[in-house]
Amino acid sequence: MTTLIFTAILPIFLTIALGFLARRLGWIEKSADSSLMAIMLNLLFPALFFSLILENPALRKAENLLLPPLLGFSTVAVGMGLALWIARRFQWGNSSERRTFSLSTGMYNYGYLPIPIMAALFERETSGVLIVYNLGVEIAMWVLGVGFILSAHDSKPLWQRVMSGPVIAILIAVPVNALGWSAYLPKFCFGIFDMLGACAIPIALILIGVTFADLFKGLNFREHRGFLIGGLTLRVLILPLAFIALALLLPATTELQRVLVVQAAMPCAIFPVVLARHYGGAPVIVLKLALVTTCLSFVTIPLWIGLGLRWIAN
Repeated sequence: MTTLIFTAILPIFLTIALGFLARRLGWIEKSADSSLMAIMLNLLFPALFFSLILENPALRKAENLLLPPLLGFSTVAVGMGLALWIARRFQWGNSSERRTFSLSTGMYNYGYLPIPIMAALFERETSGVLIVYNLGVEIAMWVLGVGFILSAHDSKPLWQRVMSGPVIAILIAVPVNALGWSAYLPKFCFGIFDMLGACAIPIALILIGVTFADLFKGLNFREHRGFLIGGLTLRVLILPLAFIALALLLPATTELQRVLVVQAAMPCAIFPVVLARHYGGAPVIVLKLALVTTCLSFVTIPLWIGLGLRWIAN
């Protein structure tokens, strides 16, 4: 199993490295970033989600539609709350830095990494449950995360910030699939969803590498040492154990158990860097935690997924 997991994650990290190299060599200009991001969020990821959700029998079970988004929201909320309590308990940094730390530690990489890992390790049904689970994570990021990072600077109503292209795609695809209406769609629609969806993850991983290339210069990892040690302890040790415990203790389907195990192994998310910049937080803390946990995840992902799958199988 460990070899299979390494085989699944190696192309992911190599693609991120290619994005890093492409930026350093000048193959991807900064002016292209916003266009690539817009295409990815508004076209490619919605197509991917339609491809994974429509005609997915696992997503016609009530237990796979109700519990996964609730768990997605709850795991982020608990992670943020625990991180904020620890930062206040040890009096790390100022209020803005503590809030940013709680966002970074509570938010894990719930899409770019787990989606290709799921596709490599499990059948399509499990990937569909992951997408529904991620709806809860997405809502938590905007409702709780933006609240932690002082959203007063954004004039948009909260519902407009939540309603991104991927979220709208999920909200359309889930009921269409559950009600059996996808059977009425022309076959060529599924071909379009599959072709566009196949482009989503590679472009997303390249953009992660591009982000690392832009922000890696000049970082001093001796600063914010308390935040780094605390974030690593929570994200790499305590929270993975909590996720796997949920998979063992809750009356979850096999697909949802696998989702929890894979999400347990994920590093800190990168997108909170953008949130921290926009809402007046401390983006350097998010960046350091994302960089360190992502680099370590080449080891921690196989470790936690291997252990978790072994435990839930017993």
